Amino acid sequence: MKSRLYTLPTDTGHFGPYGGRFIPETLMEAVIELNLAYEEAKNDESFLKEYQYFLREYVGRENPLYYAENLTNHLGGAKIF
Repeated sequence: MKSRLYTLPTDTGHFGPYGGRFIPETLMEAVIELNLAYEEAKNDESFLKEYQYFLREYVGRENPLYYAENLTNHLGGAKIF
């Protein structure tokens, strides 16, 4: 049987016999709290909708252009984006 090069971490954050969470001990409690909050939120429809919005609008590409209407009017000339 061929082993996989990459596997998901265990519940304790380990990838096989090695690995884990390599963070300062003072941050461990915050990271565990964040992980618990994500586990709860990942099945929440409103969270997923907002998450998908931010992925679509901001991740991996330039931000969409925004027409700065008030600044354009204030300067009284060319349209500013």
